[in-house]
Amino acid sequence: MKGFSLEQFMLRAWYERHGWLRLLRPLSMLYRYAVVRRRRDYQRHAERVWRAPVPVIVVGNITLGGTGKTPMCIWLLEHLKDMGLRPGLISRGYGATPDTLPRMLDPSRDVPGAVGDEPLLIARRCSVPVVIDPDRPRAARHLLAGGETDIIISDDGLQHYALGRDLEILMIDAARGLGNGRCLPEGPLREPRERAGSVDFVVQNGAREDTAQAYAMRLEPVALVNLCSGERIAPADWSGSRQVSAVAGIGHPERFFLTLQQLCFEAEPHVFADHAAYTADSFAGCDPQRPVIMTEKDAIKCAAFARTDWWYLSIEASLSEAFATALQQRLAELMQ
Repeated sequence: MKGFSLEQFMLRAWYERHGWLRLLRPLSMLYRYAVVRRRRDYQRHAERVWRAPVPVIVVGNITLGGTGKTPMCIWLLEHLKDMGLRPGLISRGYGATPDTLPRMLDPSRDVPGAVGDEPLLIARRCSVPVVIDPDRPRAARHLLAGGETDIIISDDGLQHYALGRDLEILMIDAARGLGNGRCLPEGPLREPRERAGSVDFVVQNGAREDTAQAYAMRLEPVALVNLCSGERIAPADWSGSRQVSAVAGIGHPERFFLTLQQLCFEAEPHVFADHAAYTADSFAGCDPQRPVIMTEKDAIKCAAFARTDWWYLSIEASLSEAFATALQQRLAELMQ
């Protein structure tokens, strides 16, 4: 696998449970103490928490590394629209460099470097108002000032306790679970594993079926989309070479490569850091004789210099009827 970063090195160590990580346990214990105390302080001091006048659903995780938060947010937004609601989304906007904050996205004009790749992807896919700001209460107030939102999704907001929430959805990667179960830096946990017991819904990305502890979510490949022409074809209708360069700058790139393998592609993997900023030179290591297939999150940053044989794999989250029913029941209770 081509590509290397400290991020990928640490993720591999955490999820493969390398023994040398025990040397970091004193730091891990200090981190655990600090995050538990921080959450307890917010719980004890309600005046520090801003409550929106509309329901707030937080989608987040307690691990570092990709868990499927963006596909989950897209599914939620579309599902809420189908229910007749007017959802909007707030996000930190990781890596964004906006002129001012908070910032309401303009999907037709904004670029990933200014507003962040994931918020822009969501805004373009779902056609809903999206606001970025690391200050989540301020982002929510700015979103509501537009007058079009009656329910808020907070992307990657589980640890942002200054914003009150009505529902919490915890995302877990089914294949990797919680790694070695230790808090940073000995393990991948942002909060202790006990935090999973306090959320409203646990969703396992990649699980085959629902369990008593968690709902299952699958990511279904639906189309290959050309970066230059916008042509969409079903993966089964691909007529080009099956030997491709696979590009992934996401939290769990192996999942993307495995999907391509299941679609019968012979993929040479190229790993980049999560939220990587690309230029044409970034692809110098890719064989020019091979078509390139990347994730949609990567493609949104590469359209300006893409070649005609560059494609991205469009995916959609699939959740069970049981999850949809349980969510609707909870929302009905909130909106009475």
